[in-house]
Amino acid sequence: MRWGWPVADTLDPTTLGDLLRVASAPDFDRWQDQIKRTGGCAQPIHLTGWSLTRDKVSGQILHTYSTQDEPGGRLRIACGNRRASRCQPCAYLYAGDASRLVRAGLAGDDTMNIPAVVRERPRVFATLTAPSFGRVHNIPDTGRCRCGARHTEEDAVLGTALDPTSYDYAGAVLFNNHAGELWHRFVNRLRREIAASAGLTQTEFKESARLSFNKVAEFQKRGAIHFHAVIRIDGPNGPNSLPPTWATLELLTDAIREARKHPYTTVTVPAAEDQPARTLRWGKKLDVQPIKAFADGDDISEQKVSAYVAKYATKAAETTGTLDRRIGELAELDHQRVPDHARRLIRACRHLDRLYPDRKLWAWAHMLGFRGHFLTKSRRYSSTFGERRQVRADYRAAEQRRTLGLPEPETTLVLADWRYAGHGHTPGESALAATIAEDIRINRETAREALADLDAGEW
Repeated sequence: MRWGWPVADTLDPTTLGDLLRVASAPDFDRWQDQIKRTGGCAQPIHLTGWSLTRDKVSGQILHTYSTQDEPGGRLRIACGNRRASRCQPCAYLYAGDASRLVRAGLAGDDTMNIPAVVRERPRVFATLTAPSFGRVHNIPDTGRCRCGARHTEEDAVLGTALDPTSYDYAGAVLFNNHAGELWHRFVNRLRREIAASAGLTQTEFKESARLSFNKVAEFQKRGAIHFHAVIRIDGPNGPNSLPPTWATLELLTDAIREARKHPYTTVTVPAAEDQPARTLRWGKKLDVQPIKAFADGDDISEQKVSAYVAKYATKAAETTGTLDRRIGELAELDHQRVPDHARRLIRACRHLDRLYPDRKLWAWAHMLGFRGHFLTKSRRYSSTFGERRQVRADYRAAEQRRTLGLPEPETTLVLADWRYAGHGHTPGESALAATIAEDIRINRETAREALADLDAGEW
């Protein structure tokens, strides 16, 4: 068996037999080439169809393509799923994009038209947490939990309720469900606090400065959402304009603290049957730290922030033991062996969905009620995921034109017809794709380390 392939004794007979079938097929090399182009995607999308390229002026056919000549008569493309639990290769690429976008807003990036002077802007890394919904197993400073045990970081009971009968599971999922609105209110109030601290009206603030941010959501072990955010003050036109002299790190930090506890930064949930009226707000724990260009001891650096955001951009509620897909019936929780704490939160979603139907709590029960985007940014913080993907698409299209000898796209017309034909791999294909994905990951890491050494002057 070729170097880098799965070792035979690690595979079950069915998978091994299917792997040998795929590897011995006459079109295996083309199949392997398709999987390499997807980055080793674990759940590729299958398409059938054709494309035709004509010269716009003469009408001459310059190139034709059909999936009839592909393995199985299908073209496989990457699924693009950001969840590491669903597709590690696509999540790895998504995390790289997330890190690049966050880092660009901190250190600048010429390819994204973000100047390096953003390093001189007032910018902080802020963490807004959820309030308490009841006591949970944890690792306090004393080392001993209220239950009397000394838990390790890997202990499965961490974050679960000490007394499930008194824990506010309904309040927890309602907080998750309204977290996006709480963030929106926080940002709006933050702008007002900054303007008030500078002695400006809202109109004057917009004419002299702009608030830019990039945030990522993270599920705590107790199943409550909290947000990590890079918050920066720019000039009125974003990163390419200088902020006013009154915009200082101290002003920004104080404004964040005031905005977090302001009465406006709350959401009211009305009473319904067995549920009391609630006023949802951020927890008392707030962490605001300045971001420095380079690490110095325990300081928060640009590299730490971008790596931290990228890490959580590919994770969701499945880190608490729940499912990574929508739940059809509660019986699925038994089949999937969902832990009791997550199970109670999901059941709370089911119950509350009837009381607050507009909140779609059951549809988002697998996310413990959270229905927002995991990674969001203000318009002028940096580039976008769409722009990053377009750069790759343009590069691959240009590479293909060079290979086929086709002229620039402005002079050609492309006709195409594509249809969805399925997704995923057979067991043998899955094992081979995982090996391809690992080889690609190692090559990327090696290249990244080499560039880092080159930048450090070690070559």
